[in-house]
Amino acid sequence: MIGKLGNLFASAMLALFVASPLQAQNISSNAVVFENVRIFDGAALTEPMNVLVEGNQIAEISVDPISTDAATTRIAGDGRTLMPGLIDAHWHTFMVRPSMMVASTAPFPFITLLAGAEAEATLMRGFTSVRDLGGPAFGLKMAIDRGVTRGPRIWPSGAMISQTGGHGDFRMLSEIPATPGTLSYPERMGMSAIVDSPDEVRKRSREQLLQGASQLKLTVSGGVSSPYGPIDTIQLSVDEIRTAVEAAANWGTYVTVHAYTPEAIRNAIKAGAKVIDHGQLADEATVKMMAENGTWWSLQPFVGDENANQHADAERQAASAEIHAGTDRAYELARKYGVKVAFGTDILFDAARAARQGAQLETMTRWYTPAEVLKMATADNAELLALSDRRNPYPGKLGVVEVGALADLLLVDGDPIAQIDLFADPAKNLLVIMKDGRIEKNIVTEN
Repeated sequence: MIGKLGNLFASAMLALFVASPLQAQNISSNAVVFENVRIFDGAALTEPMNVLVEGNQIAEISVDPISTDAATTRIAGDGRTLMPGLIDAHWHTFMVRPSMMVASTAPFPFITLLAGAEAEATLMRGFTSVRDLGGPAFGLKMAIDRGVTRGPRIWPSGAMISQTGGHGDFRMLSEIPATPGTLSYPERMGMSAIVDSPDEVRKRSREQLLQGASQLKLTVSGGVSSPYGPIDTIQLSVDEIRTAVEAAANWGTYVTVHAYTPEAIRNAIKAGAKVIDHGQLADEATVKMMAENGTWWSLQPFVGDENANQHADAERQAASAEIHAGTDRAYELARKYGVKVAFGTDILFDAARAARQGAQLETMTRWYTPAEVLKMATADNAELLALSDRRNPYPGKLGVVEVGALADLLLVDGDPIAQIDLFADPAKNLLVIMKDGRIEKNIVTEN
């Protein structure tokens, strides 16, 4: 009897948690027409067009006026730019606003409320989708999808999978040695998962997938913000990484890795990882290997400007300077070998710098034209998100303005190809923000 009740409870909980976002939000069928807009098509702006959104998809694009019923919302574009919502390929929803100490020690409800506030702010900056690369984002994603709170679409990785002393090991020294069967607070809250064998990798990988991970995130080298492991350390063996790749593949998705050094990157590629995040210290042979294997490179424009993550101690400042020095070379090599590059920001522990998330698009023009940058932050990043395949939480086409695509759209007051710095002031320059066919912001009538 107890077994039957348990099965019934499990079935009920499964039905609750896997209800589709569209069902949960009860999206209105009222149509929206954007009139007289110039569409960013991935390369340039079109002549004035009209765009019809029905439900959560783009239903029609026409040079002629679009006739609809009286319930339709009509937005006067007046020749402004209509473009896809922006996508950040490297984001940490739960690590933007709190300090590192707060993120590791504060009560989880407080950290969740901070993350919820930041999620809404992210959406209001025009980022309608983010790939979350470490943190307990599952519950917040569910709340956003069900319309409880506002925020971008989230592709969650869950806990960062890290070895002892690795980039994702956030334990206090007082917690070492680990007590068998006892998890640290960062592990219990889902910030990290500590592993030291292929079997442990397999178990913790499956735990993230069980909770709804759209991809797995492993840390295979040290990092600037690592509590312990320096950047030059090689973390996780090829066999350990391969175990996670197998676990992800069995669920129809992929592994992305935090890696900076050539050896760490090569280990990840040999093990079957599909995406390298960071990699600013890669040498030419390693970049060539990435190109030959079709590996994605999720790079961030770390150049030591006002948008850079700040570090109080001299050791981290020196490590950060090393990364900044390698950034130009990394983008140059990526272009030389035709590596598929994604745009991400990886802003940590500072809400003020998060407010400048869109300003980093202008930084990218050091290496790419504005049109190339906008395509990278929309269509190209959408292609990266689609690597989640069967674990893609939002099936449908993103990153483009075309019939049948999901209606994640921005109405920009100006020409972002000519003035990419428009995204540095989203409150003023993003007149309309639409996500999944819903108008999240509309200040056209207020101008």
